[in-house]
Amino acid sequence: MLAVPSSSRPSRPRPTGSGADRYGRDVLAAGAPDLHRRRPVATEVPVRRDLVVEDATTGWTGAITRVEKTAGGMLVELEDARGRKRSFPLGPGFMIDGKPVVLTPPQRRPADAKPVRSASGSVYVEGARARTARASRIWVEGKHDAELVQKVWGHDLRIEGVVVEMLDGADNLAERVADFQPGPTRRLSVLVDHLVPGSKETRIAEQVMRQKGSAGNVLILGHPYVDVWQAVRPARVGLREWPRIPRGTDIKVGTLAALGWPHADQIDIAEGWKRILSTVRSYADVEPTLSGRIEELIDWVTQDG
Repeated sequence: MLAVPSSSRPSRPRPTGSGADRYGRDVLAAGAPDLHRRRPVATEVPVRRDLVVEDATTGWTGAITRVEKTAGGMLVELEDARGRKRSFPLGPGFMIDGKPVVLTPPQRRPADAKPVRSASGSVYVEGARARTARASRIWVEGKHDAELVQKVWGHDLRIEGVVVEMLDGADNLAERVADFQPGPTRRLSVLVDHLVPGSKETRIAEQVMRQKGSAGNVLILGHPYVDVWQAVRPARVGLREWPRIPRGTDIKVGTLAALGWPHADQIDIAEGWKRILSTVRSYADVEPTLSGRIEELIDWVTQDG
């Protein structure tokens, strides 16, 4: 069984910086490829905690939390961005970044091997038990924020027993905080989009911090971007900078249109984000204006009690 022990997160290094033929070849032409080509060969990948994989049959995508041996064989447990868990038989039938893989049992590391780093840059702790969830929470505005945080900081969050929950927007933040009833052993960290002087989000944050119980128990931080998509370094999708979207145009739709990607409906938006997220390998692929705030939010809620 794969597990992770309870321990404080070690310090981590910081980044120092910031057409083909559409229809294919004529199948009757000389030298055309065989129509009965073999499917791509699946690559064997040893199981490791926090590796994000997709079950090819159901589409379930999540981070590996553990492997367990049962009477029917070995199972691998995946936890999605909402904290839901589901187990699948270890072996073939998985995808990583759209490519087929066969998940194999975890490999033992030599005693003198260098420490393995997690996606957040912390030392990856092998073979320990996950901590029971704290009463304190981290809130983010939406699903895409939660998925990005989970992919990069999922290992740290499991070690510390911190649950990330979605707000579905910041408009009802004051009411949600009042219902949560924060306190010294029930701290709250909130990540807000577009937290800049004069913005709606800034006014909401100021209102929340004036509420009873917020001082000393609630920390609201944010990034300057209208949407968390822009917190991914643009070079990861081949851009020098993210496109400037005109006012009145949905930023996700406008971004996908500028990239030349499908953008007609919510399915296209979901696929576009999935494509962007797949390029994020570690904290180095995220702008420091976001990654630094996430570190502060995690530190805040892990000081409870």
